[in-house]
Amino acid sequence: MPRLTLRQLEYLVAVGETGSIARAADRLNVSSPSISSAINQLEEELAISLFVRQHAQGLSLTQGGQRVLEKARQVLNDAREIANIAADISGTARGPLAVGCLLTFAQLVLPRLRRGFETGFPDVRIAQKELNQAEIFNALQRSEIDIALTYDMDIPTDLNFIGLVRLNPFALLHAGHELATRTSVSIDDLADLPMILLDLPISTDYFLSLFTASSRQPRIVELTRDMAVMRSMVGNAFGYSIANVRLQSNTSPDGNQLVCVPITGPVRSLRMGLLTTHGAEKSRTVSAFIDYAQAQARAGAFRAIGGETLS
Repeated sequence: MPRLTLRQLEYLVAVGETGSIARAADRLNVSSPSISSAINQLEEELAISLFVRQHAQGLSLTQGGQRVLEKARQVLNDAREIANIAADISGTARGPLAVGCLLTFAQLVLPRLRRGFETGFPDVRIAQKELNQAEIFNALQRSEIDIALTYDMDIPTDLNFIGLVRLNPFALLHAGHELATRTSVSIDDLADLPMILLDLPISTDYFLSLFTASSRQPRIVELTRDMAVMRSMVGNAFGYSIANVRLQSNTSPDGNQLVCVPITGPVRSLRMGLLTTHGAEKSRTVSAFIDYAQAQARAGAFRAIGGETLS
């Protein structure tokens, strides 16, 4: 019987989902050689090839590798459930916790929240994933993650949202923009101007809904799926954009000054919070993470990104 480890299976899933050892290493915060060695050992133990190595295109799963990947996910989920049972019996939060986070604000929220939680609960080991909204729904429903930080956008009925803070929309402008000196702007002020749209599943629908509420249509000139690229496009005067999360710096990645101007009028704010499957809070580890995040919200931990504590 092959001798497999949970760590090997974790590495397999990460490589299978990202299609790259380097990207899997970034996701898991381990070295690429460690992952490469684990995959090689796994293939030797199983006596099959799990991946096809393509020099220019990374790694793709073989048919056998796809079947093993699906079973590996199931084994890792079962291992988390065993850890949850142990945590309930011992009365303490412990074991692995898979946390997803909306990629548009993951860099601003997740590392600090994770560090504080792991300091307070040293027996918990967090694995994080940065995902778009549709991917978060899918990962929760497939039990690939235990909990996620995201917005209250189009939440499916089989998932449970716990609000933490409210985030209002603002226009992101380059410092020389004609509206940059205003204290606020309306959708009518923006509609006829060139817009750089952050083009992500469900998030895009929210941005466009701000215009629909005012019976206007935006003049979209560029689409990007990358927050940093969007900021640099704005900084270089290709247009304005709309966001809900304020970064710590008013400088674009390539060094241009940016200005955030609140949008007033009939615009919907978003709530940032925690998303779980129904009943997930019965896990002592998930419950501890929820309690910690709520305490951080009440203490004003999200104020720097524009978060208003919910009443």
